[in-house]
Parts: sequence; structure tokens; C-alpha cells
Amino acid sequence: MPGYKGHIAGALAATATALGGAWWLGLYKPDPKTMALMAALAVLGALFPDVDTSSKGRHLYYGVALAADAVLILREQYRYAALLGFCAILPAIGSHRGWTHTWWAGLVIPSPILIAPMMLMGVALKVLLPFYLAAVLGYYSHLLLDGEF
Repeated sequence: MPGYKGHIAGALAATATALGGAWWLGLYKPDPKTMALMAALAVLGALFPDVDTSSKGRHLYYGVALAADAVLILREQYRYAALLGFCAILPAIGSHRGWTHTWWAGLVIPSPILIAPMMLMGVALKVLLPFYLAAVLGYYSHLLLDGEF
């Protein structure tokens, strides 16, 4: 079972392979900034399953959640801040290698990448789908490296 560095490497390798294949087939050719964002989402996805333990992924996850919640509060968007806070405590429910290490969590956890921009800003699914898939790919790379498949 790899540590956080192994999960980061696995997510980056899976993302590079998927993006390289999509580029080579002519299916998707993002600019470097978009590829970097997709790689970051894949890494976050790969680190998320271990947020229920004292890990680098946990520190990163809660750091990002704290910063995002602070921004929402400063903008007086209390409903969204409360929703983010609710979602942030969900990993604490259950044991390690519990629900965060399931195939369905790999699809559900990254879903705000699709849902929030579509509902709040009217962004098209086609624009968001590559970012969602990058997060799912990172999540699944974690599960694969942990021997969950």
C-alpha cells in the first residue's frame, strides 16, 4: 500500500496516460493551464480516500476546505459555507478503508465539480466533464494502488 507520494505519482501517471491518449486520438487537446488544473484535480482525487486518517491528503483537503469556507463566509454566502462545512465532515463518518474506499465514492465525491458550476453559474456539462473525469481518475488510481479493485 503506497503512501501519499505513491498516490500522487499514480494519479499523475494515470492522468498523463489518459490525456496523452486523448490528445493522440484527437479527442481532447487542452492547453497547458487546463492540463495542470486537471492534474491537480487528479492528485486531490487520489489523496481524498485517506482523509479519514492523519495523512498529507487530510491536511491538504481540510486546508482547501477551510480556505474555501472562509472565502464564502467573507462573501456572506452562508448557505454555501454551511453546505461546504457539512460536506467537509463526511469523511469522519466511518472507519478507514470504509466508504471512502468504494467504487461509488470515486464517482460521488468529485460530483460537485460538475454540479456546483452547472447550478451556480450555468456552466455547460461539456466544459466540466474533463475536470470531473480527472478527479475520478485520480480517485480510482488510489483505489487501484490500494488493491481495492
